[in-house]
Formats: sequence, C-alpha cells, structure tokens
Amino acid sequence: MDHSDQSKIYGTTIIGVKRGNKTVIAGDGQVSLGQTVLKSTARKVRRLHSGGIDVIAGFAGSTADAFTLLERLEAKLEANPGQLSRAAVALAKDWRMDKYLRNLEAMMIVADKNDLLVLTGTGDVLEPENGMIAIGSGGMFALSAARAMAEYEKDPEKIARRSLEVASEICVYTNGNLTVETID
Repeated sequence: MDHSDQSKIYGTTIIGVKRGNKTVIAGDGQVSLGQTVLKSTARKVRRLHSGGIDVIAGFAGSTADAFTLLERLEAKLEANPGQLSRAAVALAKDWRMDKYLRNLEAMMIVADKNDLLVLTGTGDVLEPENGMIAIGSGGMFALSAARAMAEYEKDPEKIARRSLEVASEICVYTNGNLTVETID
C-alpha cells in the first residue's frame, strides 16, 4: 500500500484465526490521514446477525466502502440463510461486476462457525490453508507473528491478540487498541 498520498486515510490491521471450533477476528483501532492519527479507537470488527447465523467481519480500507460491503453481505446472508460461503461468493461476484461496487476500496475477513474467508474487490473469496489470514497495512506483520505462535499456542484469541500487538510495535499505521470478536 502506497502511503505517499497525504490526503488519503490509511491504516489498519485485521487478523482472522480459526482453531478447532473457535474462530476469532481481531483488529486495531487506528485511522490515519497521511502521517496524522485521526482516531485511535475505531471499531473495524463487527458482529453481524443475519441469515440465521452469527457472522463476524473485519475490514480494511475505506470505512464508507467497507460499510457498504457489510450491508451488501448482510443482504446476501438473508438471501442465503446459513451459507456464508455462498453469500460471500455472491457478494464478490457483485463487487467485481457492478460499476458502482467495482470502485470500492476495501477488503474484508468474514467468518462463521464453519468458514474463515477473505473477500477482495477483484472477485476473490479465499479460505486460508492454515486457518490464519490477515489484511491491512500491518497484515503481513500480524500474520507472520501468528504463524510463528501457532506451533506452541492453541487458543486463537491469544494468537490474534499477540499478533496484533506485534504488528502495532512494527507498523506505524497499527495501534494496540483492539476489537476482538469470537465465534465458538
């Protein structure tokens, strides 16, 4: 992500970790405009109650764009009750093909009791091979920390929290104010 444009809002780190029957999505709270922190307590991880299932979602990118996508995801979940994968594919398809949605600048990690997925504006719906995925400016730092911890830590919430702490120590666009949502 190129942070040279001082007029754009940047920065977030979202991680999803799935271990056994427990899935966690966690995110930091920093919103930056260029080199200035605009807000340190933003809530970029949300719990959705739609389509008869609990879904958690974390987003990186433009807040307005992300909320538009969250609303669309809720509608797709209503149309596909209990089927997060199908709803995610339907959203990704619309996102890629619709003239308006195509210009949205955001990524999302979504999860229910069965699936952990990443959705992108290029039409991708990806399921991580090892039950861990991260997005945003500090995403690769958090993912690296999570993978390093995975051998000795089994609790996905501990992995998510510590990996975000590591990312906040390295990435200037990530802070330690965390929002954590869990599905058991």
